[in-house]
Amino acid sequence: MPKLPDPTFLKFPFHIGKDGPEFSRRAAHVRSQIEQVLMTAPGERVFRPDFGVGVKQLVFEPNSSALWSVTENRLMSTLAQALQGEVDPSTLQASVTGEGEKLNITVAYTLARIGLREEHEFPVSGGI
Repeated sequence: MPKLPDPTFLKFPFHIGKDGPEFSRRAAHVRSQIEQVLMTAPGERVFRPDFGVGVKQLVFEPNSSALWSVTENRLMSTLAQALQGEVDPSTLQASVTGEGEKLNITVAYTLARIGLREEHEFPVSGGI
């Protein structure tokens, strides 16, 4: 079976090492894209006002199933756009649950070109 290419991408956040810009592989690149979606507040990007979920702002909202549902819907629509071409859209799953003063965001997907299944958990609390 031929080996599929695993290209490199500029590392996020952008960083210059002693040999020039640093790079990451596809799986790490997709994870950093997910983090951008989570941490960017809607309206923060001038030319993409609908981009982002703004989890930093969620720590000031009441932790309830209504909040989880709204966050899940926004996350799914934003991730589908942001990860287009990188992730098989039929495998994209996001769930938001709460416990005490913490939200747990889980994102699972399959990388489209290499078929690798990934799952990441992002705890969100007042300490972000």
